[in-house]
Amino acid sequence: MNRLTPIAAALVAAFAAPLPLHAQQADSNNASAAGQLAPVTVEGRRDDFGATTTAITKLPADLHDVPQSVTVVNKAQMQSQGVGSLSDALRNVSGITLGGAEGGQIGNNINLNGFSARTDIYLDGFRDRGQYYRDTFAMDEIEVLMGPSSMLFGRGSTGGIINQVTKKANLKQSTEVSASVTTNGLVRTTADYNHPLSDTSAMRIEAMAQNGAASTRNQTNVQDFGLAGSYVMGIGTPTEITLSALIQHNHDQPDYGLPPLNGHPVSVDRDTAYGLNSDRTDQDVVSLNAGIKHKITPDVVLRNQTQFNYVHTNAIETAPQGIGTVSGAGYTALTTPFSSLPLSSLYVRAQSHDRDIHDYSIFNQTELSAKFSTGGIKHDALVGVEVGHDGYDNQNYYRNGSCNGVALTGASTPTSGYADCIAVVSPTYSAAGASVADVAGNRQGGSANTIAAYAGDTLELNKQFKLVGGLRFDRYIASITNSLNSGNTPAAAKNTALASASQTVNFLSVRAGAIWQPTAAQSYYVSYGTSFNPSLEQLTGTTGQQNLDPEKNRSYELGGKWDVAQGLALNAAAFQITKQNARSQVSTGVYELQGTVRVNGARAGATGRITREWQVAANYTYLDAQVIGASAVDGTLGKIPVNTPKHTLTTWTTYDVAPHWQVGGGATYMSQRYANATNTVQVGGYTRWDATVAYTQKAYDIRLNLFNLSNKMYYDALIQSDGGRSVPGSGRTAMLSVNYRM
Repeated sequence: MNRLTPIAAALVAAFAAPLPLHAQQADSNNASAAGQLAPVTVEGRRDDFGATTTAITKLPADLHDVPQSVTVVNKAQMQSQGVGSLSDALRNVSGITLGGAEGGQIGNNINLNGFSARTDIYLDGFRDRGQYYRDTFAMDEIEVLMGPSSMLFGRGSTGGIINQVTKKANLKQSTEVSASVTTNGLVRTTADYNHPLSDTSAMRIEAMAQNGAASTRNQTNVQDFGLAGSYVMGIGTPTEITLSALIQHNHDQPDYGLPPLNGHPVSVDRDTAYGLNSDRTDQDVVSLNAGIKHKITPDVVLRNQTQFNYVHTNAIETAPQGIGTVSGAGYTALTTPFSSLPLSSLYVRAQSHDRDIHDYSIFNQTELSAKFSTGGIKHDALVGVEVGHDGYDNQNYYRNGSCNGVALTGASTPTSGYADCIAVVSPTYSAAGASVADVAGNRQGGSANTIAAYAGDTLELNKQFKLVGGLRFDRYIASITNSLNSGNTPAAAKNTALASASQTVNFLSVRAGAIWQPTAAQSYYVSYGTSFNPSLEQLTGTTGQQNLDPEKNRSYELGGKWDVAQGLALNAAAFQITKQNARSQVSTGVYELQGTVRVNGARAGATGRITREWQVAANYTYLDAQVIGASAVDGTLGKIPVNTPKHTLTTWTTYDVAPHWQVGGGATYMSQRYANATNTVQVGGYTRWDATVAYTQKAYDIRLNLFNLSNKMYYDALIQSDGGRSVPGSGRTAMLSVNYRM
């Protein structure tokens, strides 16, 4: 039999679209004439964006019973948009902004509702604190829970948490293979194979490989691969055991963006980068998970789960540290607003950020959930215990180079790592700075032990009213060391790092809420939550902070959730998040808990199908954020927190214009932001448009995604180090992908 190529099949399907209707009518007439019923074919939908449940075991499965805003980006939406990374997936969540690579941090740096969520990323409910770039090839969905949530997750979670939900083996035989290529030259392929082994067990394997330029910007090449798998036994029985693993290797070139000049990112071509050709970041990631779920009765469930995460990062990176002029005396940094010379006469001083990091954690959770009634009140209760250990080791290296034959590093800064000077306009990308030998610098070490107990309950007073409450007690014990510090300074170098420090924090977190559900399609709520941030939370520390109490956060939220039509969910909320006794610098190297940061905000969203053919995922967030308390020396009083826009809007919609044909698109809007804490570097707002067109069949999809249709110049990620750097977004890009199912 001759087979049509996918393109030929698409053309035939387009022109023959009316034929099935006539064929069905003819079959119906013939069947009626014979006194028989005509066969009816029902096609299920496999591309719904809507989500009504959460995989977070500490929460009720039904989102209507969660008195907080929750945004879910599922596999269908990610495939529709051509998403391949966690950062791309999170662009669907308003209130989130991205940070680039910092001097001491690599990987996904995220701000949520005006606060850093650097250590608030989770994998299947466990803290995923490693510094690496996360892919979505093994993910079913990404869940974002808004607002302080230490009662559920422990330390951190000021603005909320981000939970990655991995794919798990099931009893449905399936194979899915995808391949894509972009106009930048990025080639990517993924595979997902699920195989039942018996009536109660199954295995699943996912794989990913990609190579090429991640964006239109120079020096953004990636070469990554990953493998994930799960084995589940006891499916449908009282006792279910799940074993899963994720292995990933990244060979990337992180983007350190553009330095500021006169209060804005330096005005150069969007694709300009100031790294060296030899820059690279190698990362090896291993995550192992084992869990058992036992149903003691249909309403009483005992869970125990252990997860081990390990991330090794080896990086040789060069970042723009400042702008200046070059003469016979070498490099001279600009110290005042500059406008007298053209940009072509200026140079960027490049600084090395070389390091070797080992980051690991192992955690165990035991939870008992029960549904029962007392005196006519229904309970959905949860009690749990969590124990865990984190470890961190970071050996820094520095490269001290020269500019125009003059050393860039003086006697007062022998470990600065200034490696090269690079032309601001049309730089030549060389390995000049990499020819300078690496010298071992500071070695940071840290470890922490966590033990926590928590209990929560959702009380159903009647069909319409529910109360939610919970308490969690955390004991967090951390210690850090630094090899170069103010006590053993080499030569004339000065370092504010601590020689060593330890800290023990005991904290009681609270969660409370009330829910009114007048009908099954309506849910209104009010909630209160707290969280805390120890000063050694990231297993690093600065002189003057080691003995401080934790920062304390609280939130209030009032909101509603509605189901309208069939499959369309709406939500809206108003909230206030306050960080009290925030760390504030009162003099050089001395901090006190004098700061207060307050965010008043509102959000609204819609997800699901408006009609059978038309579906949408959209959300908007308003953030009125301000530092309302700080020392005079700190310089942030009255300022807006870094990377916090007042308005963010994300929209994505698709429409089935004909059988097997789909078109779609959406806009991302973000208002102006500041790239540093003192608000002296401003980054303008932008609107970016994306689009898609797809031809779909039961066995395969062919999809074209168009990113940044108008070729808008905008800044995607902000970094407050080095005065405030800004990473331009990618220019206009197209991606063609094929997804095949067996």
